[in-house]
Amino acid sequence: MTRTHAAIYAALFVFQRRHAVQLPVIALNTSMPPQILVAGTGPAGLIAALGLARAGFAITLIGPEIRKDDRRTTALMNPAIQFLDGLGVIEPIRAKTAPLRVMRIVDATKRLIRSPVVTFRASEIGEQAFGLNIPNGVLSDALENAVVAEPNIGWRKALVTRWDIADDNVTAHLDDGTAVAAALAVAADGRGSAAREAAGITTTMHRYEQAALVLTFSHARGHADTSTEFHTETGPFTQVPLPGERSSLVWVVKPAEAEELSALDDAELSRRVEDRMQSMLGRVTVEPGRQVYLLSAGLPARFAQNRVALIGEAAHIFPPIGAQGLNLGIRDVQELIGIASENVDDPGFKRALAAYDRRRRPDIFARTGAVNLLNLSLLSNVIPAQLLRSAGLTVLGGFAPLRALFMREGLRTGSGLRSVFSDLRKQIRR
Repeated sequence: MTRTHAAIYAALFVFQRRHAVQLPVIALNTSMPPQILVAGTGPAGLIAALGLARAGFAITLIGPEIRKDDRRTTALMNPAIQFLDGLGVIEPIRAKTAPLRVMRIVDATKRLIRSPVVTFRASEIGEQAFGLNIPNGVLSDALENAVVAEPNIGWRKALVTRWDIADDNVTAHLDDGTAVAAALAVAADGRGSAAREAAGITTTMHRYEQAALVLTFSHARGHADTSTEFHTETGPFTQVPLPGERSSLVWVVKPAEAEELSALDDAELSRRVEDRMQSMLGRVTVEPGRQVYLLSAGLPARFAQNRVALIGEAAHIFPPIGAQGLNLGIRDVQELIGIASENVDDPGFKRALAAYDRRRRPDIFARTGAVNLLNLSLLSNVIPAQLLRSAGLTVLGGFAPLRALFMREGLRTGSGLRSVFSDLRKQIRR
């Protein structure tokens, strides 16, 4: 691919981002060394490889076969859905997803100071739904199929044993005895990222005394495309709709309790889930398969350095509250594609990575800070913290303009504030 072709394709990619149209595939000269390495075959890594390849870059994806045992689901908001739809990923799996039309927060604590129920409806901001809830296995299968069919991606199903970083390239040494070099490495290798460490990026980590029990259950009453997040003293208990009369559950408790719940027989665990939900969906039947994940928080000092750019959990780790995780990771990918497309000659150049770090910093800091603060407010027994949380949710639930601002910001960073300023300008013109 010549520099001229790359520049043309980068411009086309910018057009695609703005107008949500599908780009044609350009087959690269496979004899050329790869321009970009993507380390990690989780959803963020697969999305990065696919998006960068569609933007015209030759990609080497490094990582093992995709996990097939992840029973979690991911709630993707509309901007993320639109981006993935532009990559041809959503339409083949849409029937296996559930729309999120209503999102509700319920204070299920037994504390003296409690908050009112807060309900967010997509229709309040002119949307049919906030997004889609997708089983992780379904999403991974769709991404894998797209990656395998993409001629600009070469998938090395190996593990990186060592990273070498030079001024003009980064090299991944693989456990099959080979090595691959490129101008840029995308670290999508998770919270313990070896690529991040090789780049010399330090990370502040905090482990919560919390664990998430993840499972799927059926229920007697329909969920009406509503997700309900019950706030408890140990963390959120979040029900998210699936197709039919089924839902996924993320139940955050202390680690010992998570193991205890996971060991219960189906009948007893079903009863416990129904009780915690206050029988909101009628009789509950837990489906086979449960998983427990320990919770932590982490934030690197930088999001790019020394020819390595961080995305997904290599860039931000926080508890499963408010459907932020992969949505934030997809925004990492979109920003990185934009930066790489602006720096086709050398996407790993120092100034390019500095721009990526600068552009991602406000969004990541704001989202991780808000999620961690909300989680800590649930765990805190301090009265002032409970008062602040209750007051905030009370105002949010009772003041429609603020609720609309909150919902728009949840979908697209900055869109809520832009809407407020737009409304003010209209009022001034009147």
